[in-house]
Amino acid sequence: MPAMTDTITPRWIPHEGITLYGRKPALEALLDPALTIHCLHLATSNRPSEIISQITALAKKRQIEVRLHDRLSLSRISKNSKQDQGVALDIKCKSFCSINDFVAGADAGVTVLALDGITNPQNVGMIIRSAVAAGVSGLLYPAKGIAALGPLVIKASVGTIFRAPLIHCDELDTGLATLKQAGFNISILDASAALSLFDYRPASRSVFVLGSESQGISPDTRKLADNSVSIPMENGVESLNVAVAAALVAFHLAALR
Repeated sequence: MPAMTDTITPRWIPHEGITLYGRKPALEALLDPALTIHCLHLATSNRPSEIISQITALAKKRQIEVRLHDRLSLSRISKNSKQDQGVALDIKCKSFCSINDFVAGADAGVTVLALDGITNPQNVGMIIRSAVAAGVSGLLYPAKGIAALGPLVIKASVGTIFRAPLIHCDELDTGLATLKQAGFNISILDASAALSLFDYRPASRSVFVLGSESQGISPDTRKLADNSVSIPMENGVESLNVAVAAALVAFHLAALR
C-alpha cells in the first residue's frame, strides 16, 4: 500500500463536487484528463492488486493526494461500505454550487429544473443528461428524498453529471422557498392543467418541478407552485416517464431563450 503524498489539498467542500466510489469508476475517472480530482481515498485493508496499483500510479502521475483510512473511516467518506471496494475519489465539478451562491449570481432569463422525490437512479441520470444538453441554468438537487449521486446516476448521465449545473439544497421545500423569495416563479406538471407545456411562457426567473415516478408532485411542493401545465396526450396515453417529460420541458425552455 502506498504512503500518502506530501501535498495536502485544501478542505473538501461536498457541494462543490462528487465523491465517487468503487475501483473501476475511480480508475475511469483518473484516466479522464478533463476531470479535476481533489483527493483519492484508500482503505488500509486493500490487498495488493493490479487495479489498485493502476489507481495509485495514476494518482501519483497526476499529483493527486492519496489519503489512507481504516475501513470504517473510508465507509463514512464513500457512504456505501458494501460497494466502495476500499476506494473513494473526490471529484471537483466547477458547475456545482450551493443554493445561496446560485441565487446570489442569478440573472434574468434563468431557468431551473427541480427534482421532487425521484428515486430511480437511471431516471435521474437521464434527466441530468437532458438538462445539460438543453443548457438549463440549474438543477435543484436536494440532499434528501432523491437518488444519491452514485455510480448508477453517473452511468445513466453518460458522464454529463460532471458538467451539470447542480444546485445543492438540504430539502426541496426549503430550496424552492429560497428561490421563490428571490423572485423565481414555480411551475409544476399536472395532467389536469388547462395550460399546455407548449403554450407555456416562463417568467424571467423560473423553476420547473418534476415529480416522482409513483407519487408525482408532493403536496408541500404543490403549495409553493405558482402555476401548473400539462403535456398534451393522444391515443389514450395517460403519462410519460419522468425522464422523457424532463427532456420535453428542458428543450421547450431552451427554445424560448
